[in-house]
Amino acid sequence: MSDELTQEIEAINSIYGSETLKKSSDGNNLYILSLNNNDVTLRLSFPPEYPETAPQILGIETTGDRLRKGYGKHVLNTARETLKTIFAPGLVCVFDLMQELAVVLADEPTEAQEISNVPETQPPSRPLTPELVFEAPRWTVSNAITEKKSVFLARACAVTSSDQVPSCIAHLLSTDKRASKATHNISAYRIRSHSPNPNTDLVFQDCDDDGENAAGGRLLHLLQIMDVWGVLVVVSRWYGGVQLGPDRFRIINAVARDALITGGWLKGGKNTREA
Repeated sequence: MSDELTQEIEAINSIYGSETLKKSSDGNNLYILSLNNNDVTLRLSFPPEYPETAPQILGIETTGDRLRKGYGKHVLNTARETLKTIFAPGLVCVFDLMQELAVVLADEPTEAQEISNVPETQPPSRPLTPELVFEAPRWTVSNAITEKKSVFLARACAVTSSDQVPSCIAHLLSTDKRASKATHNISAYRIRSHSPNPNTDLVFQDCDDDGENAAGGRLLHLLQIMDVWGVLVVVSRWYGGVQLGPDRFRIINAVARDALITGGWLKGGKNTREA
């Protein structure tokens, strides 16, 4: 077994559970891959040259009892086609395969279902009122940094209210396919507005790790020490199968700083923002 495959197995099992990718009892190069949330396991074969040579998806190992007829074969065919599109010689690919399959299969029915009589008429849509109008954010994008096959990219946009933050993030994930596939979308924002007391300002700030433990707090700390206001920063990380340890925080801050400088949020910058 290559070092790359060993590290990939450890990374996948640390994220999805210890039995997600495991050796088969049938042979040295055979493995069983459990796909998340769809009760299908696949039988894989890794050549000694992996990752220079692609693995083979040999077939279905098990399927859940409640899955609709033919669903297992559909997953198998989809996995094989997906592997063809994502594999690049020299790069581990199972994690990317799992992420792609999760996206492709997410909206498909898995269980056998009876079609019920659904009224053809739909209730009238809610009229568009001023409070429902949402102006799409204008994102400033950093240069990407790749470290041990993980990719980091930051985006920054202007915000004037904490109510805008979830809408901006939701818009990003719904309109940017790559961002929606990121392993983590870490975010932080700071907003300052005038208060009735002339000697103080109202400060709103918060952060979200999105599964990258402690990353949100460190990102918010960067905004604080850079003294930037009226900005939301989202750092996307696409995990590459190799754990980076504390070094990931340095990279997260580096791409965030790049986006903030490019967008002019630093004092004296070309587009200094104030809430």
